[in-house]
Amino acid sequence: MKWVGKFKGAVKGAAAGWKGAIYDFSSWVGRKFWGIDNSKLVTNETIFSVITRLSNTLSSLPLKMYQNYDVVHNQASDVLTNAPNDNMHSFDFINKMEVSRNEYGNAYAVIIRDIRMQPEALIPIDPSYVTPFINTDDEALWYEVIGAGGTYYFHNMNMIHVKHITGSSRWKGVSPIDVLKNTLLYDKAVQEFSLSEMQKKESFVLKYDTNLVKEKKDAVVEDFRRFYKENGGILFQEPGVEIKDIEKKYFASDTLKSERITRSRVANVFNVPVSFLNDSEGQSYSSNEQMMIQFVQMALTPIVRQYEHEFNLKLLTKEDRKKGYYFKFNLGGLLRGDTAARTQFYQAGIRGGWFKQDEVRRFEDLPPEGGNASKLWVSGDLYPIDMDPTQRKSTSKSGDSDE
Repeated sequence: MKWVGKFKGAVKGAAAGWKGAIYDFSSWVGRKFWGIDNSKLVTNETIFSVITRLSNTLSSLPLKMYQNYDVVHNQASDVLTNAPNDNMHSFDFINKMEVSRNEYGNAYAVIIRDIRMQPEALIPIDPSYVTPFINTDDEALWYEVIGAGGTYYFHNMNMIHVKHITGSSRWKGVSPIDVLKNTLLYDKAVQEFSLSEMQKKESFVLKYDTNLVKEKKDAVVEDFRRFYKENGGILFQEPGVEIKDIEKKYFASDTLKSERITRSRVANVFNVPVSFLNDSEGQSYSSNEQMMIQFVQMALTPIVRQYEHEFNLKLLTKEDRKKGYYFKFNLGGLLRGDTAARTQFYQAGIRGGWFKQDEVRRFEDLPPEGGNASKLWVSGDLYPIDMDPTQRKSTSKSGDSDE
């Protein structure tokens, strides 16, 4: 039971800091809590690009709470989808969590609850301060948070934790940037070498015959020195004097090959199409729709499902889940395709009786019409699906209609 006392103390201490006049959470996490930068993220363009794309895509997806396919609201949904805390909105919260997950391999957010144990706020935490561990007393997963005012412990039901893959004996996710360590070192070495070669001035070999007198040699050297200092101009090549430039070791094609290798490896680690990093070599997609299908199925869906499971388990009560409440990201907007593809899809759904016209209007962000537009129809051509088949008209070969 000693862990219960520590947990209650941690919650009270955290809540006390959070309830202040300016919502100052630094009383237990320290002022550097929000400001640690990963050097790879801020100095590598490829890493920055792929993390930006993933985090922006995920935080832009519509997130709602449902009950058996109907949108519903309660305190948990208001906190998550509107204002996770007084310092950020839902887009910021999801964006920060996804950036942290891809930067460190883990993203954490403390759940602050009210006296009824309902979610009141979600506070992202820098992974550098958090260590998950199993309590040997009850075999439960706890999180140790090291702050400026001491060490705090949170039960796993009060900590949102999304991560990259883990092993059977680990609770922390593997950092993609750690996986790319050798790739980034190689890319940095190539860039530094290329930059140093490009910054070097042109080099020459100045050769003259041994029979030139000293005054002539000095004149040739002085003339060449002036030419080099002025970075060009006219240089007369005297008889018995040979000038040959020294070829640089830098080749632009080598840099391009290195960058392509880096993009390919980064795309593999983050599980995104390499075309997302502006590299089209070797791509075989016949349309952008196929590329987005691969991205959604292989990369985005596992990420989204992890967030949904965390939110459903830790923000909803067992009674809520039994009643059919659940959080869900809407991925449909990423798979809508172009206008022609959407038109064909909607038309097939309406004529086949599995889309209502009002549902299609909502997909396209148009207001529903109601009336017959809210009914299912079947082609015949077209009747309300609940109409008695004997009342439908049929056309004879002669063109006459039978009642």
